[in-house]
Amino acid sequence: MLEILRDRFRARVQASLTRAGLSLPWWGALCASAVSFVFTVVALIQRDALVPPEPIALAGLIVIAPSLIWVTTDWIMPWVRMTALIIAASVLLIEPVLPDFAPLLLLVAATEAGSVLRTTWGIALVTVAGEAVLVVAGIWGGLIGGPVYMVAILLGLSGGLMVRWYTRVLDAERGNRDASRDKALLAERQRIAREVHDVVGHSLSITLLHLTGARHALQQDRDVDEAIEALTEAEQVGRAAMADIRRTVGLLADSPSGSAPLPGVEDIATLVERTRSAGLAVRYTQEGDLGRVGASEGLGLYRIVQESLVNVVKHAPGATAEVRLNAGRSGLKLIVSNTLPATVRRAAEDGSGLAGMAVRAAQLGADLSAGPSGRQWIVRVTVPGAKP
Repeated sequence: MLEILRDRFRARVQASLTRAGLSLPWWGALCASAVSFVFTVVALIQRDALVPPEPIALAGLIVIAPSLIWVTTDWIMPWVRMTALIIAASVLLIEPVLPDFAPLLLLVAATEAGSVLRTTWGIALVTVAGEAVLVVAGIWGGLIGGPVYMVAILLGLSGGLMVRWYTRVLDAERGNRDASRDKALLAERQRIAREVHDVVGHSLSITLLHLTGARHALQQDRDVDEAIEALTEAEQVGRAAMADIRRTVGLLADSPSGSAPLPGVEDIATLVERTRSAGLAVRYTQEGDLGRVGASEGLGLYRIVQESLVNVVKHAPGATAEVRLNAGRSGLKLIVSNTLPATVRRAAEDGSGLAGMAVRAAQLGADLSAGPSGRQWIVRVTVPGAKP
């Protein structure tokens, strides 16, 4: 119960500070109020005027007034509080004592001015007003040690300015941290979107090829066994795609939905074989040691091959394709080529396929080119400096 009340009180104080445009922590405002109240009580005790009807006890009421306004209305008014502290110190210094706690109220006012006021003239006004009170009290009131108190006010002002600088640094750090977090979240969402796009695009293309083969087998050849085989392949591709999608979307959750690894460069051969079995005439050749290829490079190359084959199915039906991968000491070279049909289908308006490949190549630090060359469409990727 006490923890709930404490949390509510803290939230209320912090909300009032935010409303007033103050970036101070909630406990800082409470400490300032408590310190000024203690200084006032000690100063009144020094003058034997803690309890009215002593006229000088009015200083205590003046100091408490801003806090009462804060408690009843949730409004913090820095100017009202600083003015109250200066007036209370002036009232108390009508009867100076030795040693005197009353000038410390001016120190508190200067500290608060340096930490919360937004204008230089406001800070200067509060500081000069405090110093003027000490000068007047020293000349006409007999205050002893006025110069020491004047230096103390300047020290309080310095402390307030340090608090202002510290809070600004914290705010800037929080802003940078929030911006970095938002940027990281956006990058992760874009990465997952690319993964889902690649998985769904490839699986649908392969599934459609199998379904087309099954339809031809039934309509033209009346071959039920061949149709069943094509439908079975389509079902397996769909199930594999669903598993990939679950694993990819599971990255959004707090805990992963599966432990299966993401595809790598070794899986390109399987990808090509699956595409060939769906009806696309595609050949795969590989040279070099695939052990040189890291996990990130392997995933990127796999997705580029996947998207390239999807584009062949979508935009060049009936074409023949070839995938060549060379993993040498100087780097990786991937070439995906296909013959161009007499009439090339119009590309999708969003252009997300080529754009996605370009992003993946950039993440690998690779050079990517894609375009027609004679009667072929060639996608060429070069990754320098592969892992040894």
